[in-house]
Amino acid sequence: MSSKQTKPAMEVTAKKRLTKEDRNRQLMDVAWSIVRSEGTDALTLGYLAERAGVTKPVVYDHFGTRTGLLGVLYEEYDNRQHALMDEALEASGKSLPAVARVIAATYVNCVMEMGCEMPGVSAALAGSPELDALKKKLEAAFLAKCQAALQPFAKRPIGPAGMRAMLGTAEAVSFAAAAGELDPADAENEIYDAIVRIARRM
Repeated sequence: MSSKQTKPAMEVTAKKRLTKEDRNRQLMDVAWSIVRSEGTDALTLGYLAERAGVTKPVVYDHFGTRTGLLGVLYEEYDNRQHALMDEALEASGKSLPAVARVIAATYVNCVMEMGCEMPGVSAALAGSPELDALKKKLEAAFLAKCQAALQPFAKRPIGPAGMRAMLGTAEAVSFAAAAGELDPADAENEIYDAIVRIARRM
């Protein structure tokens, strides 16, 4: 009497389904990679879906539009910058040189950490009124934080023009450092000097 043997159960490797948060992180990482290697112009939702190995509806569900994606990328950069500055200010000495060094160093370090893709994302924000408004809103919050940190050591009230001059210097030299045109240390020193000059004006 022959006994019927059962076939071994086939092992099926199921793809692990990412949580929405993990999927968002994956898409953001791929988006930064595209910008870094191919430039901001190459970043479309369709191309992001292709590179991430997901369907277009998945990407649209996370970002809605290319404008939405660019805004999220810039906000991530901005949040990183605030976090670095908050931590460094908490640990720094309470003097103008110490605070100026923190602002200069964290600005340059954040741009360098995000890589040469940051100038492209920043430039792309000027391409639509919605993104331009977002950039101005985030810049205003950053400038308010810097002004609050510097004002106790200033000779007189630091006005909007002075803060804008500081930001213009910081962005220009940091982006040049990210592009390899300047040494990051030189960029940091230039921003530091600009901050101290502005704060010490009579």
